[in-house]
Order: sequence, then C-alpha cells, then structure tokens
Amino acid sequence: MLSWDEFDKEDGEVAAKTAGAAQASENGIDKLDSAGGAAALEARAVTAADSAAVIRAKAALDELDIAEGLAELEGSAARVAVDEKRMINCRADLNQLVPFKYDWAWQKYLDGCANHWMPQEVNMTADIALWKNPEGLTDDERRIVMRNLGFFSTADSLVANNLALAVYRLITNPECRQYILRQAFEEAIHTHAYQYCIESLGMDEGEIFNMYHEIPSVAKKATWGLRYTRSISDPEFNTGTVETDKELLRNLIAYYCVLEGIFFYCGFTQILSMGRRNKMTGVAEQFQYILRDESMHLNFGIDVINQIKIENPHLWDAEMKEEATQMILQGTQLEIEYARDTMPRGVLGMNAAMMEDYLKFIANRRLSQIGLKEEYPGTTNPFPWMSEIMDLKKEKNFFETRVIEYQTGGALSWD
Repeated sequence: MLSWDEFDKEDGEVAAKTAGAAQASENGIDKLDSAGGAAALEARAVTAADSAAVIRAKAALDELDIAEGLAELEGSAARVAVDEKRMINCRADLNQLVPFKYDWAWQKYLDGCANHWMPQEVNMTADIALWKNPEGLTDDERRIVMRNLGFFSTADSLVANNLALAVYRLITNPECRQYILRQAFEEAIHTHAYQYCIESLGMDEGEIFNMYHEIPSVAKKATWGLRYTRSISDPEFNTGTVETDKELLRNLIAYYCVLEGIFFYCGFTQILSMGRRNKMTGVAEQFQYILRDESMHLNFGIDVINQIKIENPHLWDAEMKEEATQMILQGTQLEIEYARDTMPRGVLGMNAAMMEDYLKFIANRRLSQIGLKEEYPGTTNPFPWMSEIMDLKKEKNFFETRVIEYQTGGALSWD
C-alpha cells in the first residue's frame, strides 16, 4: 500500500519525466522550424531549370511584405481572448474562430450542417401527375401554388444577397460568420428547390420568376425588404457610429424578423396545408424542409439582434424601439394583404380571416422575441399544427423519407 509520501514522490517523478519530454519535444520542434525556414528560402532560389515566367514569379514574391499583410488582418499578430469578441465593431482578428464567445452560434452552424438536404432527393412524380390532370386541383389551389413559388423563388435570393453582400462583412464575430456562410448556402438550396419545383411541373418560368415585378402583393414585399439592403450593401458603408450601427440593426430586424419571420408564413401554411390533404406532396415536402431551415435562420437572427442590444444598449433607445415595432407591424400588414390576394375565398380548410389571425399571432411572437410589447393582445394560433411542424424535436426523420429512385423534372416525359 502506498503512503502519501510515496505517492507524492511517484507523482513528482512522473511530472519530471513529462516536463523533460515536453522540453525535448519543444527543442525538436524548434530545430524543425529552423530547418523548415531554411528549406523554404532555398526553394525561392532561381535554378537553371526555371523558365522566364517562373523567375519573374519568384522575383515578384521577393517584394511581398508580410508586415503589410498582417496589418490588413487587423491585429492578427496576437491571440484573441474571448472578452475581445463582439458582434459588431470588433477589432480582434476575425480569422481566429476559437475560443468561442457565442456557443449558440457554433451550435446552430452544427445543427444546420446536420440538416443538409438537396431538392432532387424529393420525389415529384405524384405532383406532376396531379398538376397535369385538369381536375387534379381547383383554380384556387393552382393559384396558391403559383403565387407562392413566384414569391419564394425571389425572396430567398434577396435574403442570400443581403447576407453575402452586406451582413457577413459587417458582423465581426467569426462563429456567427460561420453560421452566416451556412445560411447563405441554405438560401441557395431553397432557390434551387423552387426552381426544381417550377421545372418539374412544367410552369412558365418567366411568369413565375417575374412575379415580384408584376404581381402587386408580391412586389410590395420585395420592395419593402430591398429598401433595408440598399444602404448597407454599399461597399463604402461601415458601422462604428450610432447611426450606422442602427442602420445595420434595422436591416437585421427587417430580414430576420419580417422577411423570414413573417413574409414566409402565409405561403408556408398554405402549401403545408395542401400537403396535409395529400395534394402536391413533393412541393409540400420541399417546403417543410425549407421551413425547418428558416426556423433556424430566424432563431439565429433573433439571438444576433438581442446580443447587439446587450453589447450596445445605447442603440436600443425609444426611437429605435418604435421604429422596430413599426417595421414588424408594416410587415404584418403586407403579409395580410398577400393572404387576401392569394385566398380571395376559403380554400384548404382556411380563409384570409384565419390567416390574418395567424399572422397577428406570429407578429406578437416576433415583437416579444426582441423585447417589444405585443400589439395584437388576445390573438391565438388558428393553425396549431404549424407549431408541431416547426418543432424540430417532433419532426420526422428526413432520411427516412428520402427516395432511392426518382427522376428530375427535366428528365420526365410530358407525353
């Protein structure tokens, strides 16, 4: 049996051996560093086998100033501490992903990767047969499918452009940027999905993709969102002042709380209600996977907005709260008008009045999520099954629904 003295002695011997091994390893690495540096310099030397073009390339690299590159990376010479990270206006090196400050952002990135899917994996055969059958769908149902594919085919492109051209550059936290990259890819998949549905069903692509120019209820939503991108997508735009920081915050509220958080919900409900009635099941399945992605986008955006508020409380003044409230209420009104346009009469077990209640219920949720007062007191959810679909823990396993054999729309015969 060991005594504590013997234990301490043994522990000390182990520690000494470990320290010695670490020192030896460090010395070995130092030697490798020295040898590697010398080898790299030797590789730059001009040899008889080098062509004139290779010699010019080596000479040009002799002029490369490493210090200039490091200055461009804004402080990359030092390791980043967690406390130095901020959502906006951070001067720490954006290329150092860890240590994480916002673990929730990294987890959302991992969750997004785990939810990966592609449009061609959804079987569209039944939808094509139903769409080709003159008696397969009512005029109201066909109009709903076309209107929603028309709006969504453009809306996700607007979101992707806003992310890639503006938001990614202005968010100064690397783990959040990692998720933004994933979100931008998902928006591309969504646009692909709408195109795949449109092609599979043999729709007039020009008509569908131009609805945001030609149909007032669709055009108004697109125009409303674009006005919040215009200023921050300017390459010369930078945050750092109260006004420019507020401008970015307006954009995040517009795109996450309104465009993805309200504008999508009428169309999602309509198409998923159709799927519940065993109609257009392929389109409905695509929309269900898109809704799952969009739910994550929304939750991420809400977290980003609230984190900016925490780190910059001076931005969230009475004026900004009123402006944010108005943005959400305006978005709700536009979506109510879209609902009335797409459902001038009852269809799919719903009508425009029920959809208006649902949208007001959603608006209350968006307001409360960013700390604002609900503006539609007493409003309830007339479509509780939508909450079930959006509950990721209760969703069916996507991989169980994947088909092994299918054809893309372009490969199917229309004869």
